[in-house]
Amino acid sequence: MTISRRLALGALAGGLALAAGSASLAGGEDAALRAAIAGLQRGGANSARDGARHPRESLTFWGLRPGMTVVELVPGSGYWTEILAPYARATGGTYVAGVADLANPDLSAGARQGRADFEARYADQSRFGTIAYANFGPRSGPLGAPGSADMVLTARNIHNWLWTPGLLDKVLADAFAVLKPGGVLAIEEHRADPRPQIGDARDGYVAAATVIAAAEKAGFRLDGQSEINANPKDDKDHPFGVWTLPPVRRSAPGGTPANPLFDHGPYDAVGESDRMTLRFVKPR
Repeated sequence: MTISRRLALGALAGGLALAAGSASLAGGEDAALRAAIAGLQRGGANSARDGARHPRESLTFWGLRPGMTVVELVPGSGYWTEILAPYARATGGTYVAGVADLANPDLSAGARQGRADFEARYADQSRFGTIAYANFGPRSGPLGAPGSADMVLTARNIHNWLWTPGLLDKVLADAFAVLKPGGVLAIEEHRADPRPQIGDARDGYVAAATVIAAAEKAGFRLDGQSEINANPKDDKDHPFGVWTLPPVRRSAPGGTPANPLFDHGPYDAVGESDRMTLRFVKPR
């Protein structure tokens, strides 16, 4: 049997497994989610990170359910896309990727190309279903119709939004508007605690209090905190911020050439960062 034939059969089997598991949650176990996480549609580099990212535990904590409309803001390399898009396809839900704002005339050529590359990467509807797209950025409009989403997810992005005055407030207001009453704002972020946050978190580490205060200002209510993504080995003291750690493994200041003599060993031993995992709800 050829490699292409084996892959095609594997993809078909994976699709059937997802469909079979989408009907209900048996004993609190989401078979469709397990199948999406184990599916052949996932890239090896992303699935190799599951030990640090804890996808099943995190999504279960956030309250993912079959048939949901989930908006992910800045999906990056697609770690969550590879899970949430097939899950939505299998369970009758919708996955919306909030990516570069094509309506912004000042959007860089690199950002436009990045969005085009992302859309091309996840264009195979037999693997990922039909992905919806929302323009997202400092000037973007609504993420969707008011009250149309069940969950808004963002992972490791809060620190970036802190660097532009007012941007975090805009993002959270947009998330609040698109969510249904009772909808969930799901956040994963590099955690500065127990040490104080340094300025506007240029090292990538944000205080939990900063995130909670901003979300509550937008109207959300904190509904849960989890230690799923905690890493006690991370002392948050690294020469190039959180990006010294895997998966980035920076060896020189941002924007400068890598240092081939840099010893990654101590930082690889830490693993991925210590992260807060928060669940907020839009009051009914």
